[in-house]
Amino acid sequence: MGILNLTPDSFYEPSRVSGKDAAVDRGLRMVEEGADVLDLGGESTRPGSEPVDPEEQCRRLLPVLEQLRQKWDGAISVDTTSAQVAQRAFEAGADIINDTGAARLDSEMPRMLSESGLPVVLMHMQGTPETMQIDPRYDDVVKEVGDFLVRRASDLEEEGVSRDRILIDPGIGFGKRLEHNLRLMSRLDTFCGLGYPVVLGVSRKSFLGRVLKGEPPDQLLEASLVVATLAATAGVGIIRVHDVKETSRVVNVVSAIAGAGQEAL
Repeated sequence: MGILNLTPDSFYEPSRVSGKDAAVDRGLRMVEEGADVLDLGGESTRPGSEPVDPEEQCRRLLPVLEQLRQKWDGAISVDTTSAQVAQRAFEAGADIINDTGAARLDSEMPRMLSESGLPVVLMHMQGTPETMQIDPRYDDVVKEVGDFLVRRASDLEEEGVSRDRILIDPGIGFGKRLEHNLRLMSRLDTFCGLGYPVVLGVSRKSFLGRVLKGEPPDQLLEASLVVATLAATAGVGIIRVHDVKETSRVVNVVSAIAGAGQEAL
C-alpha cells in the first residue's frame, strides 16, 4: 500500500504532495514500483494534529481520486474517519476505507460501510491524534489492542458489515510509547491469528528513530525495511509504506524464500 499524502503537514515531509497532477503522477509511479493499493489521505493523523473539515478533505482528495480512477483500475484506499468523506470517495470510485478511528469517531460510518459494501481497515488508536501521545498507558498492550480490534470488528458485523470486508491494524505509533510499539511488533503473529487480514503502517515512524538514537524520518529507510521483512514473515496482508520500490523488493524476496520452503515440505 503506497502512501499518497495530500496534506501540507504529514510527518514525513517528502511524502507530501501539492497539486492534482503531481499527486496523480506520484501515485502512478508508485504503481509502477509495485504498489497494489494506493492510500490517499486528506487529513494528517500525526501526533498533535487537529481534525480537518470534511469539505476540505474532499477538496484535497476527490480530484486526485477521480483522475487516478480514470488512469488505473487497481485498488484505491481513502484514509478518513469521516462518513461524509467516505461516501463521496465511494461515489468517486474508492475501493477501501482506511479508518484510523476504527469506525467509531463518526456515528454514521458503520451505516455508510454497511450500505456501500466497501471494505474497511479498522485501526486501534488510544485517544485522538491531538491527544494520543500525551500519556498512553496499557497493562498488556498486545491483549488490549487485540481485544479492541476484535470487538470493533464484531460491532461492525452486527451493523451489517460482512466479516470478509473487515481488515485490522494494530495502530503502531497511535497512542503508544516506544515499548508498546516494540511489543506489538514482536507479536505480529498474534494479530495475524485473529481471523482478519492485517494492515501495518510503520514506515519511517518516529519510534524507529528513537531506537536509532534520534534519527529523523529521512534516515529511517533501512529500519522501515527491517519492519517490512518482519511483517511479511509474520503474515501481514498489507504493508503501508512511503518507499514502495524498496519495500516491494524486500517483500518479493521474503515471499520467494517462503515459497521455496513450502515446496520443500
